[in-house]
Amino acid sequence: MVTKDRRRPGALEAAVMAALWSADAPMTAAQVQQEVGDDLAYNTVQTILIRLHEKGQAQRRRAGRGHEYWPAEDAATAAAAQMRAALPAGTDRHATLQQFAAGLDASDAAVLRALLAEAGRSA
Repeated sequence: MVTKDRRRPGALEAAVMAALWSADAPMTAAQVQQEVGDDLAYNTVQTILIRLHEKGQAQRRRAGRGHEYWPAEDAATAAAAQMRAALPAGTDRHATLQQFAAGLDASDAAVLRALLAEAGRSA
């Protein structure tokens, strides 16, 4: 029996968002399909774009018989929102932040220290 490799949850949405972030202009489902590749069916790409729009991660406007899509926010803002969401109330925030900081390489840790120092001065 041949089994098809399963993608990790959210991998297709992440690939579609990466295509939208890298584009200079809004993209149709066909353009996203071409950019993402991976032998995805047009309907699959279209479904992902609709779901991203429903979640507020992508915006759209009518273009001919379909739509053009673009990201609702830039990649850095979206990543920061995901990081904040990983720190829900009721968890040990100190331990979570400590584990995050411990996993940073030296250059990322230096950038984070500088940003925290800057934020402290402006607060």
